[in-house]
Amino acid sequence: MSDVRLVKATRVSLKAHPHLNEKWLQERIVEDPTLLGLGDLAVEDVERRQPRAGRLDLLLSDPDSNRRYEVEIQLGATDEAHIIRTIEYWDIEKSRYPQYEHVAVIVAEDITSRFLNVISLLNKTIPLIAIQMQALQVSEVLTLHATTVLDLTSLGTEEEDEPGQATDRSYWVGKGTPETIAIADELLELINEITPGMAFKYNKFYIGLTRNGVVDNFITLRIRKDFVLAEPRIPRTEELTAMLDEAGVDRMDYDSQWGRYRLRLRKSDLVERRDLLLDLIRRASDTPAPLET
Repeated sequence: MSDVRLVKATRVSLKAHPHLNEKWLQERIVEDPTLLGLGDLAVEDVERRQPRAGRLDLLLSDPDSNRRYEVEIQLGATDEAHIIRTIEYWDIEKSRYPQYEHVAVIVAEDITSRFLNVISLLNKTIPLIAIQMQALQVSEVLTLHATTVLDLTSLGTEEEDEPGQATDRSYWVGKGTPETIAIADELLELINEITPGMAFKYNKFYIGLTRNGVVDNFITLRIRKDFVLAEPRIPRTEELTAMLDEAGVDRMDYDSQWGRYRLRLRKSDLVERRDLLLDLIRRASDTPAPLET
């Protein structure tokens, strides 16, 4: 490692730069939204006009979920107007398009401790992310570095049941039909072929799994009238997604928050796709549960 050359990076103020401005930064993010560190997002709109207000700098979306990000950019340090504007645009978009989950994103070159405290208080009731985006000169190259100084408030893991949320089998019998209840029971038999000793744990919003009384929700189920929604915890890959599509599995959008495929299963799937289901169960049982942050 003695031949590795270390080059010191120098901070460049975009606000004070004679040629680089907020529009330039906005264009760079449009070209590559991953610069924000929020994942591979899609650009829905730029300079989006708001009713009886100004223009939202960027509207981004997560292709794998129904989440949208209302992004407001400011060079230099953030201030009261920047914070208020971001929240106002977030609220407008949330009211106009309630079918989506909305997240307000503040982007600034500097987020001082004073305003970080204010944003942190707002973050307890408003889904709000604060990103410090700085330009760095490395030799002859200019680069952008994003630091998430405030992320969304962490929620409990899906393994944690809220008090009073446990139910019993009769609760889910009422949500389904004899046929879909039978599908769930047969899925449990398949699960036990791969991981013996598993039993259902009935909760209000999903049916989980336990082994010797210990929760292990590598697959969760939700019983409906026409199908059973099975959600195996498996990292998404293009190969597996293509395999499911080729096999004709009726699947919904991937749940990127919990890392689960979402499959609508019917009686025919248990017969025609039995081997595939066993493979999915095996993959899910080998996937570790996400750590709580």
